[in-house]
Amino acid sequence: MTTDNGKNATLLEQARGASQTGATVVVEHVDKRFGVVRALQDVSVTIRAGTIHALVGENGAGKSTLGKVMAGVHAPDSGQLIVDGRPRRYRSPRDSLADGVTIVAQEVILVPLRSVEENVFLGHPPARLGQIDRRRLREQYEELVERAGFALPPDALVAELRLADQQKVEILRGLARGARLIVMDEPTAALTRDEAEQLFGITRALRERGTTIVYVSHFLKEVLELADTITVLRDGRVIDTAPAGEETESGLVSKMIGRSLDRAFPPRRPVPADAPEVLRVRGVSAGGAIHDVSFEVRAGEVLGFAGLVGSGRSELAHAVIGAMRRTAGTIELDGQVVTPRSPADAKRLGIALLPESRKTQGLVLGRSITENVTLPHLADFSTWGAISPRRERRAVEEIAARLDVRTRSIGAPVRDLSGGNQQKVLFAKWLLRPPRVLIADEPTRGVDVGAKRAIYDLIVALAAEGMAIVLISSELEEVLSLSHRVCVMRAGRLDATLSGDEIDEERVVAAAFGSEPAGAQA
Repeated sequence: MTTDNGKNATLLEQARGASQTGATVVVEHVDKRFGVVRALQDVSVTIRAGTIHALVGENGAGKSTLGKVMAGVHAPDSGQLIVDGRPRRYRSPRDSLADGVTIVAQEVILVPLRSVEENVFLGHPPARLGQIDRRRLREQYEELVERAGFALPPDALVAELRLADQQKVEILRGLARGARLIVMDEPTAALTRDEAEQLFGITRALRERGTTIVYVSHFLKEVLELADTITVLRDGRVIDTAPAGEETESGLVSKMIGRSLDRAFPPRRPVPADAPEVLRVRGVSAGGAIHDVSFEVRAGEVLGFAGLVGSGRSELAHAVIGAMRRTAGTIELDGQVVTPRSPADAKRLGIALLPESRKTQGLVLGRSITENVTLPHLADFSTWGAISPRRERRAVEEIAARLDVRTRSIGAPVRDLSGGNQQKVLFAKWLLRPPRVLIADEPTRGVDVGAKRAIYDLIVALAAEGMAIVLISSELEEVLSLSHRVCVMRAGRLDATLSGDEIDEERVVAAAFGSEPAGAQA
């Protein structure tokens, strides 16, 4: 730990300067490869000081790689960076920080059992006689948050903060080190809408104070709302750079995927009148999070679940498959009472859950596509305990082709895939042996617009083939556009079930908040 007060004073002066002038970065003819994958191809772009410059594209388009090249996380194979008129070649984020360039990544890197202010000044705290000067540390923290325009409790442990607040710590840490350009890599991917709105306000305030922001995102609405300039990448190449005011969501989509999307959602197919009931849930309660919930879903039906974060939607799914112990209620599958006590039990019965977090609940990122897809089905590929690689490979190649998993090899580690392709592998894992009921929890979280449409098409196709689908999503438009009926959860209870003409945004939002829609009769 550095404790030199002279160096610390210099860092603080850099931080003060950051509020007055941002960095200008010019990327010239940059190439970057990862093995056989060419992530960036002859990329050139100029990031003007004091602006919010967005990088958009499908997953795998190269936008995050470009942001990390600017921040010194990756070194380009060819081409150059020019920062404030000087050619630079960064070997690490420490090198880029010397020029005032830093990154706030999707997965924050902090010391969880240290306080906010200790993390902010980690590596260069004010010192006195070889010890951290706590009084001066607090003074410098208060000075910093006043300049930044937002604050956090200085003594709070980082481990106890929400992700949105941990990102604020990362931003403050960058500003404390004199950051004049901050790369924000998918900063709202795991945030609630309210948390995202707070981050937007902070981002605008940073721009007003002169900081340059490179904003990497696949959420086009927020990009159009925030950015001054937008660069579109596709297959590692720059397709276009233009002022945000000249762009539209549909125009960005066309540039990103190389074609227009006629509709964001495929047409719903009606549920046959004689479709049998597949899953019936009656009076289920679980873990203090779910209270007396009942619903049913028929073959070929998409039953949507909407509600606020914390309303109990995911917990209900976990109770159905036996991942959360039920304290009351029954579950029927094809008219027979079943009692799944674990996800493995549910899988054997024909109920599968696509979990909301592919990284922590669904996939083993360091393992191959083949290993991930066949993991729940190894008995199907084994004889006397020995797995047949040929049978395993043939089955995975077929399901990967059907779902259009884009990879150089099914033997590639899942971590090497884009977010959209990782999500397709998660679908493949449960569709290799199709279940009777598929519960899809946030099936498009963290994927780009092109991969979203592919997943929507898949859900509609599975329902058309007779599968019963339970769709849980925080994106209201998904629920409204894909579902035949919509269940609205609030505080662990089923507040409303809507069908036909009742399914509209106003009614769903009103039920989620426990209020009456406008115009409703008393």
